[in-house]
Amino acid sequence: MKLLHLLSKLPKKQLYYGVATAAGLCIIVGSILYGNNKTKVTAEDSINVRTITISVTRSAQGYIYAGEVRGQYESQLAFQVNGKIMKRNVELGSIVNAGDVLMQIDGKDIQQTVNSSSAQVASAESQLRLAESNLNRYRQLLNQGAISQSQYDQYANAYHVAVAGVQQASAQYAQGANQLDYSLLRADKPGIVSSITAEMGQVVSAGQTVVTIVQDNELEVEISVPENRIQELRNAGQIKATFWALPNITVDGKIRTISPIADQITRTFKVRISLMNPPPEIKLGMTAAIQLADSSAQRTVNIPLAAIYQDGNTPAVWVVKDNVITLRPVTTGTFGNGTIEVLSGLKQGDCIVTAGVHKLKEGQTVKLGGDSL
Repeated sequence: MKLLHLLSKLPKKQLYYGVATAAGLCIIVGSILYGNNKTKVTAEDSINVRTITISVTRSAQGYIYAGEVRGQYESQLAFQVNGKIMKRNVELGSIVNAGDVLMQIDGKDIQQTVNSSSAQVASAESQLRLAESNLNRYRQLLNQGAISQSQYDQYANAYHVAVAGVQQASAQYAQGANQLDYSLLRADKPGIVSSITAEMGQVVSAGQTVVTIVQDNELEVEISVPENRIQELRNAGQIKATFWALPNITVDGKIRTISPIADQITRTFKVRISLMNPPPEIKLGMTAAIQLADSSAQRTVNIPLAAIYQDGNTPAVWVVKDNVITLRPVTTGTFGNGTIEVLSGLKQGDCIVTAGVHKLKEGQTVKLGGDSL
């Protein structure tokens, strides 16, 4: 009543402004209270989120090297004499046995050398017979006292020279005969002809590789490995070989040898991977891929980069359980192509949010949607 009495004494203009001010304050306070009440309700309401279900597998981090199917034992054959190739008896892929003649070079000059050596042997043998006759005759004269000892010694020495001459001529003849036999290139072991680098009519030198023979009973793949991967190669717990021409065939492999010296051009190390029980479909020269997996590899999974909630220095993800989200720290690895590798913090069957993670709150109720990863 006193408030009404005081208001009645105020001028009408002041009374009007006072009432308007009070009404404005009431509207502002009401808006604030209504907005807070509305925000609280929105936070408690369920919202739709995009999710994925984790399927953790052992990290396949490893390296794939291209290689070629080779034989464990390869023989690069060459002539032991110079000459012009006159005949070739094999083709690529020919199966040969030990002793088979693969190529032949022109042996005319070698044959002439053998003929000359044979004549020298005949001449030396004739000189030896003459020296032997003289030695026997002068031995009789010496016994009769008709000649001196010094004269006899001269004929004895001539006989020894003739014997050495026969030996020398015989050795030269044997050498020439060997050279004639070297004009035929023979296989030293059974196998398959994998390479031919000379043709008929070509003049080759001694030691120049012309044919390569591979024993196909032991197959392996040769790869080139950079120097910074050698230790990882030794620690590889699993080696698999696949083949470009045989996509449905996978063969286990085992490291047979690692070259101790790097290639001077590529600076890589040659590595031979033995194939364990290869099927008969695998042929020499096929293109192969060797995949190495580290036996100590962690179980990891790649998730969308948008699923990471970064608050400070520790990355985390929103894990959904019973339609309620919880923030869980994770350990991350490499990232690329819109995904990031999670090394730890997630397990099989976890459901995580993959979009809008910075708009969510701990303990918020959500509605799921998405696919399995």
